[in-house]
Order: sequence, then structure tokens, then C-alpha cells
Amino acid sequence: MSRYNEALARYQEKINSIQSQEMVINMGPQHPSTHGVLRLELITDGEIVKEVIPHLGYLHRCFDKHAESMNFGKSIPFTDRLDYLSSMNNSHAFVMGVERMLGMEQSIPKRVEYIRVLVCELNRIASHLIAIGTYGIDIGAFTPFMWCFRDREHIMAMLEWASGSRMLYNYIWVGGLFYDLPVGFEARCREFLDYFKPKLDELDEILTNNQIFIARTANIGVLPADVAINYGCSGPMLRGSGIKWDLRRVDGYSVYPELEFDIPVGEGKMGQKGDCWDRYKVRVDEVRESVRIIEQCLARLSSDFKRTPEFDPRALVPKKVNLKAQDYYVRAENPKGELGFYFVTQERSDIPRRVKARGPSFNNLSVLPALGKDVLIADLIAILGSIDIVLGEVDR
Repeated sequence: MSRYNEALARYQEKINSIQSQEMVINMGPQHPSTHGVLRLELITDGEIVKEVIPHLGYLHRCFDKHAESMNFGKSIPFTDRLDYLSSMNNSHAFVMGVERMLGMEQSIPKRVEYIRVLVCELNRIASHLIAIGTYGIDIGAFTPFMWCFRDREHIMAMLEWASGSRMLYNYIWVGGLFYDLPVGFEARCREFLDYFKPKLDELDEILTNNQIFIARTANIGVLPADVAINYGCSGPMLRGSGIKWDLRRVDGYSVYPELEFDIPVGEGKMGQKGDCWDRYKVRVDEVRESVRIIEQCLARLSSDFKRTPEFDPRALVPKKVNLKAQDYYVRAENPKGELGFYFVTQERSDIPRRVKARGPSFNNLSVLPALGKDVLIADLIAILGSIDIVLGEVDR
């Protein structure tokens, strides 16, 4: 709390020391381009932003304290509500940590692991489609926004078919899954991929090489690699600055080591490496790589790890999780970056003493004051949109 008070004091000092030609402007917390209830206090000199002061906490829901008052299984629905656009990825990271503490990671059936990766990559595509579509509309391109939501709806329907819920799934459980994939899911998923790949090419054509879009994003919000590392950025924010860091490769968790996919990075093709265009392009390329991963998962689920009558996805789900006292940190590659959970467990108890979530959106957003200095107000919107935040994960 003392650090928070110090930061408030510094911000107040900046506001009190503004020059006569400068002005304080509030952007949000209801402004549509802040992507949620984020409030940005701007010190401006005409159209030039001199300081960006973010104010958080409008969506605080006490995730960490909730997780410390119930057992691990009951906490999974709350992880879905962190980054609510990528719920499968959230619960996968949380469940993976509990399974490792129990020493049962190697016992999870391969069919379960491939289904987990399949639904997580579908969710990754859905999350990136939101990022790409809303980024287009932030800058004034309405058509890509409609296209992205149209294609995302197909993924929402498939994940609802598998889990019973559109967004907050509670599908990945400790030791297994809520249920096996519905009969016909694999065929329907292949139909979606056949439909989606040409649509992705259309999206790429209308937005990626659009000269107006390039003018609004190239050479804007340049994030050098060393600054990205110092601020703890991860995911497309870090890879957009040219650093090939993806936990699916670095940590090799689940069945990702058995799958072939590339790690897209920013190359500065339209401007400087690490600008808004690079971060956008990394997400587009990651959607293509997720399609490759899904195709490989479907092939494995149809050949090596077929559906059998005796397969029970809940067979290893423990009725009660009894752990020894330990500290453990688990991390995974969320669509927005490194999602981590730090557990402090109690001896022979299924209720943790401490749970701390490390959300990628929070760290990625922390670099905004550095990127937002001496830019136009319109460019600040482009920079914030390129970060791709979800306030449920920032505030928790």
C-alpha cells in the first residue's frame, strides 16, 4: 500500500506542477477505446500527450482472496473470469499447477492433454480475433471488426457445445476434463478450419497492408526489446519487439513439445521493430499458427488417441486435493502473455494459504506511461489498443 501511496503522490505532484498551457483530461473509465473500465488521466499540451497516469481498480473482484477461501476445484470457475476472453487458457494454467503439486502430471491421459490444447488454441484464436477486430475499429476500420466477430461466433458455438457455456467454461478440471468432446466435434472443427483459413486471408488483405492502417500504426508506440523486458512484458507485446519467447516452447508444457508451430516475432517490416503494426501482425500470425496446432491435435485425436467407450475424462479427478506444505509457481502462455499462479499450500489441506495470480495484461499495461509520452492523443488510442488488455485480469 505504501508504494501505491507513493505513486499517487508522484502523480498528484505532476498534476499540481502543470504549466499554464497544459491541461488535464480524463479518458475513461467509460471511454470505448479504453477497452473496459480503465481511466487514463492525461496531461496534454494541445494535442500532444505529456503524461499518462493510469487509474485501476474499477473492476476489482478479489480473485486472490476468493481462491484462499475455497478448495482448488471451486477456484477454477473464478480463473475463467480473469481474462474472460481466454477462459480455457486460464484454467489450463491453474489446473496444471495443482497437478504438478500433486505429482500427477505424467498420469494425465494423452487424449485429455490433446483436448486441452485443442480447446485452448480455439480460445486463443477467439481472443486474438477480438484483439484484431477491436483494434481495427479503434483506428476507424469497421469491416474487420464485423468479420472478426462473425468468425469468433463459430468458435463460441463449438466451445459451448463442448462445455455448455459460451465464455466461462469450467471445462478443464484437476486430473481431467468436465466431459469428453461431443460426438462429431472433430468433424465440425475441421469444417470450421476449412471455412476460416480463406477468411483469415481476407482479413489479412483488408487490414494488414491497408495504407491508412499502416500510417496509423507503423512507427507508433515503438517498444524497444530492453524496455519490454524491464517492464515484464510478455506474449505478443514482447514478441512484437523481436524477442522469440513463447512458454509453449520455452517450458514445453502439456503436449506442445509434440506439435510443430513457429513463433512469430516483430521484424519492423512497415516501420520500426516493436511498433504498433508489429504487435498487430504478431497476433495475426499467431492465429495462423494456432490453426496449425489445431489441425495436428485433430489428427492425433482421430488416429492415435481415439474416442473409446471405456475412456473417462474424470477418472483421475481427485475428490479432495491433499497437498504437503509448499510454495509453487506455475506459468503458461495465455493469448496476452505469461499467466502465472503462485501457490502457498498448507499441510494436508485442499484450501491454499496463499494464491497470487500474475496476469500478463497488468504488466503489459504498465509500460503505457513510457510509450505514451509526447504522442498525439489519437496515437495514444492506437498504442493502448495494440497492448490488448482485459480489465478483469488487470484489476482481478
